[in-house]
Amino acid sequence: MACADCCSCCFACVPEQSVGIVENLGKYDRVISPGLSIVMWPIANVRSLVSLKIQQLDVKCDTKTKDNVFVSVNVAVLYRVELENVYDAFYKLTDHRSQIRSYVFDGIRSAFPKMELDESFSSKDEIASHVLTDLRTLMKTYGYNILECLITDITPDPSVQRAMNEINASQRLRHAAAFKAEAEKILLVKAAEADSESKYLVGVGVAKQRKAIMDGLRGSISEFSEAVAGAGPKDVMDILLLTQYFDTLKDVGLNTGNIQTPKTLFLPHGPQSVTHLRKELADSFMSGLGNANKKK
Repeated sequence: MACADCCSCCFACVPEQSVGIVENLGKYDRVISPGLSIVMWPIANVRSLVSLKIQQLDVKCDTKTKDNVFVSVNVAVLYRVELENVYDAFYKLTDHRSQIRSYVFDGIRSAFPKMELDESFSSKDEIASHVLTDLRTLMKTYGYNILECLITDITPDPSVQRAMNEINASQRLRHAAAFKAEAEKILLVKAAEADSESKYLVGVGVAKQRKAIMDGLRGSISEFSEAVAGAGPKDVMDILLLTQYFDTLKDVGLNTGNIQTPKTLFLPHGPQSVTHLRKELADSFMSGLGNANKKK
């Protein structure tokens, strides 16, 4: 402020986005706009400048939830003074920042005790909207327009944070164990199904193999009986048993394992082995037929 004439007038310069409060002999006179203005000093003077910019007030409030968990809530309040309300904003409140902070404390401490911790995290937008509505109504009386109220952070006590992390870790481990058990179950079921299918196919193969052997034996017996005069089915069966007996001995004698660890089997062998084998087979067949007839 530069005085052109100490006894008559002064030039007052007001910065952009601000207004000046002019008082005449201590009484409110008018509001001067940004730029150069003339004030009749010392009768009138520029008492103060009021900013019209959007301002931010950060508020940190400690409270507790319904489940008795203490939390620190950080709130950001955006506000400004409207040009038509400059008089109310300057003369009705001594410290508008403390007044806004008190209203925020009241709104936060009335909302959080009604909710549990998890609910407060998910409902912070609703809480902020409730605080904004009340704050806007109350501060409008004093010439301040509350533009926005944001809950930027909710910080529980460190011990509660550690407990929450442990709970989340335990839940994730439980889910991982359940998924692992389900995967192992699927593997076992699939392995059992594969084993069952494999055994079924092996059974089908064995059945087809035995049918083919029986068809071959039947044809061999018929051809041998026709080619050799006086040969009966009994003679043909003895020859086939003898052939299979020697084939079995050959297979047993083959070493399919490691050369350094040969397999050795001791079996009774003699000219009468085939006769004994045929007799034992015939006795077993007759015994089986007898038991079946008794059951009938």
